[in-house]
Amino acid sequence: MEINEYLIKCFQLMRNMENIDFFAGVHELSRTEFRLLREVILEEEKGKSIISSELARRLGITRSAVSQIVTKMEKDGVVNRVASPTDRKIAYIKLSNNSRAVFEEQCKEANETMSRIVAEVGEDKAKAFFDLYEEFRKAIDKVMKEIAAERKTSGK
Repeated sequence: MEINEYLIKCFQLMRNMENIDFFAGVHELSRTEFRLLREVILEEEKGKSIISSELARRLGITRSAVSQIVTKMEKDGVVNRVASPTDRKIAYIKLSNNSRAVFEEQCKEANETMSRIVAEVGEDKAKAFFDLYEEFRKAIDKVMKEIAAERKTSGK
């Protein structure tokens, strides 16, 4: 296979993986809303709170996008904004009463979907796929860091 074909296959794989819908028709939350809610839950399980700018960083989206998503989720009764007692510019994103049940239902659906996928290809092949993916991810990270360092030293 030529290098360009590897690149095309890599782009196709990324696009295809991004488009997988593990919720199998249960769409109370979009994928981004689900990920956002997951981050809020993870922080609350640590006894902490999270702000929009940190959510934006973790999700890889803009603060404006987080604000729009949180506004929608707040309207839907999934999360609440809670003002910081010490800084008027900061609002923490907190769970509403029913949001954990919504999150857990979608987790259950996603797990059931993944279970069927693993059963279809077999556990050994699924494990081998993720092991190989991890090897590729590490190689990509290493090469990208090397390229960035080379560009920095050459002034490009």
